[in-house]
Amino acid sequence: MTANHVDAGDGLRVALVQFSPDAGNVEDNVERALSELEAAADAGADLVAFPELFDVGYFAFDSYARQAEGLGGPRLAAFADAARENDVWVLAGTVVEDLASTAASSVDVPTPADEGLANTAVVFSPRGDRELVYRKHHLFGYDSAEAELLVAGERRPTVDVAGFTLAVSTCYDLRFPELYREYLDAGADLVLVPSAWPYPRVEHWKTLPSTRAVENLSYVATINGAGTVGGTDLVGRSTAYDPWGTPVATTDDRETTVFADLDPERVRSVRAEFPALEDRRL
Repeated sequence: MTANHVDAGDGLRVALVQFSPDAGNVEDNVERALSELEAAADAGADLVAFPELFDVGYFAFDSYARQAEGLGGPRLAAFADAARENDVWVLAGTVVEDLASTAASSVDVPTPADEGLANTAVVFSPRGDRELVYRKHHLFGYDSAEAELLVAGERRPTVDVAGFTLAVSTCYDLRFPELYREYLDAGADLVLVPSAWPYPRVEHWKTLPSTRAVENLSYVATINGAGTVGGTDLVGRSTAYDPWGTPVATTDDRETTVFADLDPERVRSVRAEFPALEDRRL
């Protein structure tokens, strides 16, 4: 995997790991992801982020139930350990969560149901502590396997990271601006978007996150998969957008890691220069 370095100022250096999972091969995918995490940390990343269902592959629907684990399982524990060992924040992309296992464990995170599967993002601090759990709120429609197999999440948490208030949304969530307004009202100024966005909807993939950034005068950083997963080609193009909606770091559809230096002062200066949010009428 190559690395694409683009400086966007001082602040939080984010590594967007554009990863191509081997469908259903969780053990290999996790091993490779942990290697990319270490490489990104060595390159100076403060936060390392992975795509949607990088562990199993989004389109490997037949593997979801077999490969699911609770929040206290060994897969996420490995990323907690890696965060601590490498002294970085980690967004463990999303993984398939077994809600029954989580509910039955000592993990103190409410579940939206006592059983079923969720598409779950977990953020770990450099201490290896679980700081945020976000379960995909909008499940893909059109009679998709996702809507049939998964339980939608209800919690929309945030966490403070290096001067930012960070939130997470997942892939299809990009089409629902009201979620991003909720995050804005919660103080979020950086939203990470792990995704498995496929061809041919390239223009949607470029327009929607840029629009969410413009609407909320916030950073939005997308982390997409790459390659072919379950017979479906992913568009890649992981990108960090600044509060003007301008791409400050991006790439093509190949496996790579994109680095961007994000500055919380940039959000404050843009909102002061163009205070459109003060004109909202609720």
